[in-house]
Amino acid sequence: MRKVNEGNHHYTKNKASKWKRSSWIAACLALTLVIMAGCSSDNKNTANGAEGVQELTVLLDWYPNAVHTFLYAAEEQGYFKEAGLNVKLQVPADTNDALKLVATGKADLAISYQMQVAVARAEEIPIVSVASLVRHPLNQLFVLESSGVKTPKDLVGKKIGYPSIPLDEAYVNTMVKTDGGDPSGLNYVDVGWDLIPAMTTKKVDAIIGGYVNHEKLLLEKEGEKLIALNPADYGVPDYYELVMTASEDGVASKSEAFKKFIDAAAKGQEYTASHPDEALQVLLDKQSADYPLDTEIEKQSLQVLLPLMDAGSEAFGSQSAESWSNVISWLQEHGQLTKEIKAEDAFRNL
Repeated sequence: MRKVNEGNHHYTKNKASKWKRSSWIAACLALTLVIMAGCSSDNKNTANGAEGVQELTVLLDWYPNAVHTFLYAAEEQGYFKEAGLNVKLQVPADTNDALKLVATGKADLAISYQMQVAVARAEEIPIVSVASLVRHPLNQLFVLESSGVKTPKDLVGKKIGYPSIPLDEAYVNTMVKTDGGDPSGLNYVDVGWDLIPAMTTKKVDAIIGGYVNHEKLLLEKEGEKLIALNPADYGVPDYYELVMTASEDGVASKSEAFKKFIDAAAKGQEYTASHPDEALQVLLDKQSADYPLDTEIEKQSLQVLLPLMDAGSEAFGSQSAESWSNVISWLQEHGQLTKEIKAEDAFRNL
């Protein structure tokens, strides 16, 4: 669901020279070939021929940013190595490719979205969530303070920019209806992924599809005053924004390795929570020229993310049947699933 956002500071048209289409396609093809050549769902995978070391290829959901700090911290602190794992963190060519590569055994694990996992299972893609990462919605409705909108029902008659994703429409429609408004009076404007320019140029009064730890921060950096409306406060289930996924076959054959990975990742998250600056610096030090990061934005992002990733008294990554049931019921109610699915089939607590 999450695509490269051309409205972000990394992807504006003014900086298009960094993202020549030919080099991007070449990079994507190269990555796919590397994954296909180097990954296998065979239990006999080892790293560099080292006996007893399990190699896992893990696909990120987007370019490396603050939300992935715990993984890079776990790598830097040696938690994966201590668990007998050689973890390869990769960026997929497209967020939708990650689930397909995992489902077909071309990668072992992939960060994805709870909603997307449910939709994929309805399409008979054998994917399961094995851990919750960000436990609450990041995709929130951002409204210009100058628009006069205070709650979702005030959006009736206003222009809402979105990336033409039906699920985003369903979020806003639910929010407005729950708030006592009439969704039929909403005016959606397809702005593609130019969400930030759509707001800064006042082309729209609000956007959906942007994240509270990214687009909101970038807009505020540009001087925009925003109101953020959380879908979970207005009728949308309080869903897991990001989850770690595996294939059904992978869970059956590599559950022990996956559990070791999650345990090591939990240590990485614990280290990140207690040493946020040091942990984030590891990520910043490893950033690619192709994915330049704004240090201050990433620091703010991590501060937003840490409480949303906190499982409290539960184990890091734990998932509930109630959450999955609520999400599936809501998706079915809004016509987002092509067939009925069961909550217990969509996730595993390893």
